[in-house]
Order: sequence, then structure tokens, then C-alpha cells
Amino acid sequence: MEVSTNTPAVVTGGASGLGAATARALAAKGARVAIFDLNEEKGTALAGELGGTFCKVNVTSEEDVDAAFAKARAAHGQERILVNCAGIGNAIKTASRSKEDGSISHFPLSAFEFVIQVNLIGTFRCIAKSAAGMMTLDPLSDDGDRGAIVNTASVAAEDGQIGQAAYSASKGGVVGMTLPIARDLMNEGIRVNTILPGIFFTPLLMGLPEKAIESLSASVPFPKRLGDPAEYAKLAMCMIETGYFNGEDVRLDGAIRMAPR
Repeated sequence: MEVSTNTPAVVTGGASGLGAATARALAAKGARVAIFDLNEEKGTALAGELGGTFCKVNVTSEEDVDAAFAKARAAHGQERILVNCAGIGNAIKTASRSKEDGSISHFPLSAFEFVIQVNLIGTFRCIAKSAAGMMTLDPLSDDGDRGAIVNTASVAAEDGQIGQAAYSASKGGVVGMTLPIARDLMNEGIRVNTILPGIFFTPLLMGLPEKAIESLSASVPFPKRLGDPAEYAKLAMCMIETGYFNGEDVRLDGAIRMAPR
């Protein structure tokens, strides 16, 4: 599907990092981008810069997501593109022993559930609601192409590190549902793909000391640096615009394979 002037698009987690880079790439092609995010200040500023629309959204809330899609569609029309970048992480061992007094604790289930709610269920919620909207559109081509969806998993879906049980489970779920959803939507002309990013230079990492960033960069086989969010955006655009790209989960990681810690 060619992204052209006035193509409606939605990017969740679009106020910063991978989502912001993708919103910029879409807008550069003329798309009308709705940014779904909790950060109102950054989201409003970026939407203003791109001539798009900001929608304050918590993807764990059915009401928030419904209201955001309604607002985006009222402003731009029914989206043909959805890119899911909203996500969170934490680092807690499944069970651990205190070095100080030997006491034993376990991963709080509420913390585990929250990561699943945001990264996995939140992603699926947006997919299902967007796909239902896309199904109302006329096809764009003889192939019957109606729309394209790109999700964000992580290399942690395959190489989860110590303390990443919740994060890895949530991202593994995104990978695991990609092909079934693509098959669910195959007769409707809606393609679904997922990117598994490695270590990217996002706001989460910007606060790290320079030595820590250098160490992370050195762990990447080649090129020995952190990923640029613009590179994520390029792959997302390739998935959107290449009509035969469907049902795939693609690592974008400089050939890194994460060690246990």
C-alpha cells in the first residue's frame, strides 16, 4: 500500500522514541497522523509539528481507546495504517533471595499483569478496533488491499534476560499472535507484521551514563552502536508499503543475541 497525501494513520506510543520516528516518516509521505500517547505535552507538540492530531490514550482502557479512534477518524477519516509502539517494561526476578538478610520474595503479580495489559492486551485492543474500522473501507488495489498494521515486540521475545519474565512474555505474545491475526484478516485485505527491535537509542536510554551507553553499543555485533529510531521507522514503512509483506516477525538488532544479564 502506497502511503500518499492524506492517508490516515494511527501511531500508538507516538509521542517519542520509535513511535515518534514512525509518525515523522508517515507524515513525510503526506499521511495524516493521529498520535496516541499518555504524554500530552510531547504528543501535542509533535502533532502540531506534523499537522496531525493528538489523542491522550491509555491503551489498557477500553474507553480511552474507543474515544481516541473516534477523535482520530473525525479529524482524518478511517485509518488505513496502524503502528503499535506503546509499551512499558520492568525488571523483577520471578523469585529472589535478599543478599542482606536471606529473605525470599517473588514477582508481584500485579506488576506482571500490568506489563501484559499494556504490551500485549493493549496492542491487541488497538489491532482489533482498527481492523474492524479498516474492513469498512473500499480496497485500494486489485489485490484487495485495505490496510496495514505494524506491531512492536522486542528481541526479548526470544532472548529474555534475567528479570524480564513479564516483558518477554508480553512481547512473545505479540510475536505469537502476528500470524494468526494476519490469517484472521487475510480475506479482508489487511496485512499484519511485527518488528522485534534490539537496543535502540530511545528516551528510556538517553538518561543512562555515557559509559553505560558505550557498553551497550559495544555489545552489538555490527554496527557497534545503538539503533536509531529512524531505522525502525524505515522498516515499518517497508512493511506498510510492500504488499507481499504479511504475517512476519522481523528482528532489527545489529545481530545481537542478548546474554542472560
